[in-house]
Parts: sequence; C-alpha cells; structure tokens
Amino acid sequence: MDITTVDQELSVARDNGPLRTLVIPPCPELLTRLQAAMRHDDPDWDEVHAIAAADVAMSASLVRAANSPMYARRTTVHSVEQAMSLLGLRQVAALLTGFLSARALPVNHPALEDFWLNSSRRAVAMGYIARQLYDLPADLAHTFGLFCDVGLPLLLQSLPGYAGTLAEAGARRDRSFTATEQAAHRTDHAIVGALVARTWRLHPHLMVAIRLHHDVHAVEDSGIDPTVRSLVATCVVADHLTSTHAGFAPTIEWTTRKQGCLNHLHVQEDEITLWQDALETPFEALR
Repeated sequence: MDITTVDQELSVARDNGPLRTLVIPPCPELLTRLQAAMRHDDPDWDEVHAIAAADVAMSASLVRAANSPMYARRTTVHSVEQAMSLLGLRQVAALLTGFLSARALPVNHPALEDFWLNSSRRAVAMGYIARQLYDLPADLAHTFGLFCDVGLPLLLQSLPGYAGTLAEAGARRDRSFTATEQAAHRTDHAIVGALVARTWRLHPHLMVAIRLHHDVHAVEDSGIDPTVRSLVATCVVADHLTSTHAGFAPTIEWTTRKQGCLNHLHVQEDEITLWQDALETPFEALR
C-alpha cells in the first residue's frame, strides 16, 4: 500500500459513512509554521527559535525536556537557545510538535486517561529505538509515536457508543483492535489518525504508517516503503516497552507480531531488555 492508495482510501472514507461528520481540528498555526521551516534541507534556526519562544508554556516544556535524564547533561539548561543547541533542530521540532498537538487535541474522557502521557512515552521510546537503528530518522519516529493513536480521542468525541467499543477492543483476544472498531462503527482509529496526518500535512510516510500500524501483515510486506515498515515495527516494540513499564502483561499484538518486527529491524530479543532498562528513567521523567 503506497501513499496514493492510502490517500484515495482516506478520501472515500471521508466522503462516505460515519466519518462524513467527523470534525478534525485545524492544524495549529505555529505547527504549520514549524513544518514549513523544517521542510528545508537547512532549516531556519531563527524561525524555529521564534516559534519555540512564542509561547511561555511551550518554551518551558522545551527547557524541561532538555534537562531531562534522557540527555544526562551535567549543567542545567536555562534558555530556549541552550535547549536548541543541546537537542538539535529536528529533536526540538519533534518536541514542539508534541506540545502543540496535545494542546490542539485535548483529551477529556476517563476512557483515555493519560492519553498524551502514554503517547509521549511511546514517542520517546520510538525516538530512542530509531537512534539505535541508525537508518530511521529519530524525529520522524518520535512524531509517529505521538500521532499513531490520535484517532482514538476523535472517535470518542464523534461516535455514539465508541467508549464501549474502546473497552471491548482492548479486552478481546480473538480479533484485532481495529477489527472490533470496524464491526461496531464501519471505521477505525487508524483511518481517522491517517486523516489527521493528511489534514495537518504531516510527512506522507507518517500518514501511511498510521493507517497501517495495526495491520499484522504490513511489516513483512515488501511492497510497502521500508521506512513505513520500520515505523510500524518500531511502534510495536515501543508499545511493548511502554506497556511493560506500566506493569501490564504482554499484549496479544506483541506476542503475534514480535518476531516479524524484530526480524525487520534486525534486533535480537535481548536488546529489548536493554532498551527497557535504558528507558525507565526517561519514562518516569514524563510523569
């Protein structure tokens, strides 16, 4: 499944059935500016700095991230300039994207308690894994971690009865999460998340990967772009790491997809244990 195929599928889904009335919030203006700045081979430092400094809370979150245990810095970062120098423009852009997205898509429902905390942990895990792999851009992986489940809160706000479907989908072991959604509503959060990525003009690889992240065959399908497959495989691993951190037993998705994902990423299972240990402190720092 390529970009064109996914785009056509999303257009059909948007024009028919339950998604005709779905309201997708517009992309925040600062995020639109950030995307424009980062599209250049040599992103504009001054423009990214202006965006980061445009909101006091966002500036504070960036400085706080730079001082987190993830970067093990001996001296304290006190300013946006110092944070940008430490993190680099692409990591800064990924962090700002997370902040702006959480503000634009607030989640106020007990069925998705700690949604953005869990998404942030997945994003941190995916960025970390990408840095170990070398052939997957860490900022792309981080952004995917933030957005892959963004369709959940939108469906919760838009479709009657979706809270019950959400609980059922998480509990069932005889079929996939998205199959349960489709059975109840003729759509699923992977499609809606991909629509958000398209509407917000995120990288096309993100749109496709979000659409396919619950597809059990995607990682092993050689007809799919390798970067998309790596994003999906890394997401499965990252979800396992965050779930284990939270004290949950391995999910059916992990047990059924683990080997295919590890094979695609050329990773051994003992490396997963090392990554779990390395991510414990960064996970806790997000609390």
